Order: sequence, then C-alpha cells, then structure tokens
Amino acid sequence: MNNKNNQNPVTVGVDTGKSQLDIYIRPLDIYFSVSNDEKGVQEAIKQIKKHKPERIAIEATGRLEHLFIMSCSKAKLPFVVANPAHIKKFAGAIGRLAKTDKLDAQLIAHYGEAIKPALSELKPEALQQMSDLLARRRQLIEMQTMEKNRRQIMPKKVSRLITPVLTVLGKQIEKVDQMLLKLIAVCPEYQSKFDIIHSVPGIGKVVTFSLLSDMPELGYLTNKQAAALIGVAPINRESGAYQGQRKIKGGRHKIRTVMFMAMMSAIQCNPVFKSTYERLLSTGKAKKTALIACVRKMIVIVNSMVRDGAQWNPNIAG
Repeated sequence: MNNKNNQNPVTVGVDTGKSQLDIYIRPLDIYFSVSNDEKGVQEAIKQIKKHKPERIAIEATGRLEHLFIMSCSKAKLPFVVANPAHIKKFAGAIGRLAKTDKLDAQLIAHYGEAIKPALSELKPEALQQMSDLLARRRQLIEMQTMEKNRRQIMPKKVSRLITPVLTVLGKQIEKVDQMLLKLIAVCPEYQSKFDIIHSVPGIGKVVTFSLLSDMPELGYLTNKQAAALIGVAPINRESGAYQGQRKIKGGRHKIRTVMFMAMMSAIQCNPVFKSTYERLLSTGKAKKTALIACVRKMIVIVNSMVRDGAQWNPNIAG
C-alpha cells in the first residue's frame, strides 16, 4: 500500500526518544518502532520511503533527532523539525490528554497533516562544521593572547618579531568569522536565530555562534532547563537537617565561559543587565554571585526570545 492508492497525502509523525524512535504513518495507520541508532534509523528511512510521504514531522529535542533528520536529508525526504510548544498547543486544541509513545507519534503526524508546517531547511551537518570552526577560533584566540602577553615582556627588538604573527592570527580569526557567517546565511532557520540572539545588546557574534552550534535546544526548553543546561542554575544541597549553600554545577562550560565574557560587556552597555547587577550588589551579593544571576537571566531571556521568534525588547526583558 502506498501513497498512489490514497487521495490524502501521507504524513509521518516521529516521536523521538533517547534510545527509540516511534513512528506513525497517517492515514495508512501504520505504526512501528526502531532503535535511535544508525541501524534503526536506516530501517525507518527504508520503510518510510516506500510510502512517499509529503511531510515527515519530528519533534525537536535539540540533539536526539539529529541522526534521523541527517538521514532524511541524505535520502531527500521532506522533513519538519517541529517546535514541541506548537505540538502541545495543537494537542490541547483537539482535546488530546492521553500520552504514550504511540499516541505521541500519532499526534505529531496529525499535527503535520493538519497544520502543514513549512518544510525545514535545517542542516545538522552544519552544526558540526560550526563547532569545529569555533574550536579553531578558540585556539587562535588563545595563541593571540599568548603572543600579546609575550610582546609586553620581551625587549623591543624581539617584540617586533611578534607583531607579524599577531597580524596573521588576526586575519585567521577574521577568516573563521566569515566562514561561520556563510554557514549561517545558507540556512534561513540559523539566520533567523542568529538575528534574534545577536539583537541582545552585549551579545556578540562569538556568543551567538556558540549558542547556535553548542546549544541547538535553545527555544525548545523551559527557562529552568536552559539555565541548568549551561550550568548557571543553583543546585540544592540539603539532606535532613543539613542546609547547604546552593551552588551552580555541571552544564556546558564552553557556552558558560563565553556568556560570562558577554555579561562583562552587557552590564556596561545593556541597561536591563546593568540594573540587575547593581541591584544584586546593593543587597550584599558577591560580584561573582551577581554575575552568575545575570548570566542566568540572559539565557532565560534568549531562550524565550528564540521560542517566541521575537527580537530584543528591553521593556519585556526587564
């Protein structure tokens, strides 16, 4: 049985799990599960291709769906990376309350068929390229910093030899930045997110690149999850009568590091973060604690902006 024998176009819904993909094909009423690994995904692609779907809708998780959508892209299958918030609202609109893996796959397929969201042009392989370029940029910045430090302590005759090296490093950093911008420009979804994140005063290109490549979940998480993911959410340390001080722990340190640097700039040029920082200091908070709180506020604001597709608005952000 295939698409030619049906008047209605075929829509596939994929519910993503850490170890499993649950797949429902509508209106053929076909349901099956595969493991979320190379072997399972290839089996799913093989089965789906037989029915020539008009749209394959998969709920975004940030990372768990990457293998599947990369395989869809290679197989030239039309896919949509759907916002979980939109699917949840759709479930509420049709009165769907029950929740199982199969029902979730059916719901996603129904959402794809009824709403017909625009096909995604997301290119997951670009995420790896961005990550590699950012790693190279960090290496170049580190070398540049070391050379600048050496130039300060070396005699003039020797320091002159360092200047050409700094020039080369500066050009290499600029070249990497241009390559990153080109990667983003070829994908409307990346470009849209880039414009939203970069609209926040204090967030420069490097932070924006880092969030795009190392935190693709942005916009699909709750604000608490976003803060925890980069490691700026305070963790409880309580047991019985023991009441420990809450501290940040874990998270993606690469993102956290660049966001701390961005916040140093933001508290100078962004009135929202400046007022928050000064208010916390006035209550007796340590500078580091106040800075962490501001970074937490920044990631929460950015996550909400990406989720809502809205650029910086100081009135709402404040």
